[in-house]
Amino acid sequence: MCCTGAFRGDPAPVSLWTAPDSRAAQQAAEWRRAGRTADAALMDRIAARPQAEWLNGPNPGPIVRADTTAAARAGRTAVLVAYYIPNRDCGQYSVGGARTAEDYRVWVDEFAAALGDRGAYVIVEPDAVAQVVAGCTRIVAKERYALLAYAVDRFKRQPRTHVYLDAGNPSWIPEAWRLVDALKASGAQRADGVALNVSNFQTDKASSAYGDWLSKDLGGKHYVIDTSRNGNGPYTGTDAWCNPPGRALGTPPTTRTNTPLLDAYLWIKRPGESDGTCRGGPSAGQWWTSYALELARSARG
Repeated sequence: MCCTGAFRGDPAPVSLWTAPDSRAAQQAAEWRRAGRTADAALMDRIAARPQAEWLNGPNPGPIVRADTTAAARAGRTAVLVAYYIPNRDCGQYSVGGARTAEDYRVWVDEFAAALGDRGAYVIVEPDAVAQVVAGCTRIVAKERYALLAYAVDRFKRQPRTHVYLDAGNPSWIPEAWRLVDALKASGAQRADGVALNVSNFQTDKASSAYGDWLSKDLGGKHYVIDTSRNGNGPYTGTDAWCNPPGRALGTPPTTRTNTPLLDAYLWIKRPGESDGTCRGGPSAGQWWTSYALELARSARG
């Protein structure tokens, strides 16, 4: 099957988990029942690929446990996103998160305990570091970095869990060196590496170059790239990060990258879920059928 490869340090190939009941899978099934077979086949380009599960609300344990258990029973590995840091998204479309630092630590403990020894890829807090570096005034940098470091260290205690701290993308903080001290303070050197291009549209080439620059200053750390929607590269108009038109699915998820520092291409952002209420989209994280279909229709192959 698709989406396998040799993960650094693992003796056997990694097969990533594809949830059978994703919103894309439900949409494809609905269209088949209605006779829309061509559109259903396009939607299968999303539904048949492994995608991350975002944990962005209280009580993450049951979902983490269910996903990793289902993946393990199938001989596969789940991809999970921890997204509950206080003052999440600097008050923008994905506002929310834990009320206090202590609440967040308890949440991380519950998430980590639910992983057990089944293994997973865990992406730690998209945007959390880059927002501080970019100057979000809502955030106390020292506290934010301490919480991220707590999350990295706690997740790394779980056997077979691969942890990647989010490091933004090359269009947001073009000078990669500006992130290095913040990433170090947030535990990046104790993680397996960093995650790049999460929910963004930068090309694989640009993201890899950015990852290589960061790696030099982080002691050779590896990285993963979100390729869920970067098939046509970035949009050149305004608000290029928020539901831009004309985008396409990118490189299918795989750990077979043929690049020493690049551990995996992953679909971290779930294709078809909105970035927020821009360009007529629903709330952030909500399914948007027409946008999903456009991504699939524009995909190459």
